[in-house]
Amino acid sequence: MRVLVVGSGGREHTFAWALHQSPQIEQLFCAPGNAGTAALAVNLPIGSERIDALAAAAVRERIDLAVIGPEAPLAAGLVDALRERDIRVFGPTRAAARIEASKRFAKSLMERAGIRHARGRSFHEARPAHAFIDSFRTPPVVKADGLAAGKGVVVPATFEEAHASADAMLGGRFGEASEIVVIEERLAGLEASAMAFVDGRQVQPMPLSCDYKRVGDGDVGPNTGGMGAYSPPGFLPPESTPRLFADIHGQVVAALAARDAPFQGALYAGLMVDEDAASVLEFNCRFGDPETQVVLPRLRTALLTVMEACTEGRLAAQPVEWSEDATVGVVLASDGYPGSYETGKPIHGLNAIDDDVQVFHAGTRLTEEGAVVTSGGRVLTVVARAPTLAEARARAYDNVRRIDFAGCIYRRDIAAREI
Repeated sequence: MRVLVVGSGGREHTFAWALHQSPQIEQLFCAPGNAGTAALAVNLPIGSERIDALAAAAVRERIDLAVIGPEAPLAAGLVDALRERDIRVFGPTRAAARIEASKRFAKSLMERAGIRHARGRSFHEARPAHAFIDSFRTPPVVKADGLAAGKGVVVPATFEEAHASADAMLGGRFGEASEIVVIEERLAGLEASAMAFVDGRQVQPMPLSCDYKRVGDGDVGPNTGGMGAYSPPGFLPPESTPRLFADIHGQVVAALAARDAPFQGALYAGLMVDEDAASVLEFNCRFGDPETQVVLPRLRTALLTVMEACTEGRLAAQPVEWSEDATVGVVLASDGYPGSYETGKPIHGLNAIDDDVQVFHAGTRLTEEGAVVTSGGRVLTVVARAPTLAEARARAYDNVRRIDFAGCIYRRDIAAREI
């Protein structure tokens, strides 16, 4: 088989790492990839937003299966374009990707399906939005309706910040993505990420995980794409998982199918858990990042086998086995992230990592001399697996300290609350 992975982050390097282990794969490609994927695949210099160029490359390289990582090309219809060319794809169509591309659409689906979620409304004008903000007893969450590279959600500390965020979004902060804003109540509890494989009808749960969105220890500072993750969380009992996925993912998959937009790929529900009761914060139409980096290392069944079952509508007949081990992943980022930062910094210590610890690349590139340097905000994710979270956490941080580049920052409290 000839397989194409679309994307350039740690999630896509994890895909490449897992897929590379399948002997059925004759050639693996990544577009555009990074320094990590270059060791496993042929990197194609095509950005994930270039739909026509990616479709043409898939035809030219005789791709049998394409795996789409980021949300933007999914929302833009890359799956549709590839299927028109008779190429199998792991990922939802543009119609099904609306579950992430429009928070207003997702909210309407949840309301009709009876899924527990935060009370809220959508607005395209400032005056009614401000009036709705003032109707809450505590500052509500303000969200851009569309895709904003993971930065379109503000959890304000004050009403003044909530009003200012609504003004900024409706004033064009995220362009078309914030022409409509969603304002909803702020839920209390602990966040968890619930991802599942979906074949259009059947749902196969993945292990739960937790990510850390704020840049600083103790959840301070601005939101990021994610500064680390661990799996599994101890605050959700394993026996609750089947009912959780049936009540949430199963209902949404059925609702999308009823709209003639069957979902196939990875469906991610961001949850807020309070006293064992889970409410949905958001849906994503793809694997999370950095959650993928801590979940897929626990997968015992070949990733290629599961993805093929999803694309062929036979997930119900495909056993999917997971390790009981725990995993902890720590993101190494560039100083200044998620704001401005410098790139081109040489990365040292990658050869000093333990053999059974994974380093998934994100913002990296190879120089003409073959050196690995930084090229983005989130640079690497160091992932350790062990029988307990405490051991996995200790091993992850022990290896993190072996890597160095100028301006390297990382959180020191990933998974600490579980220990």
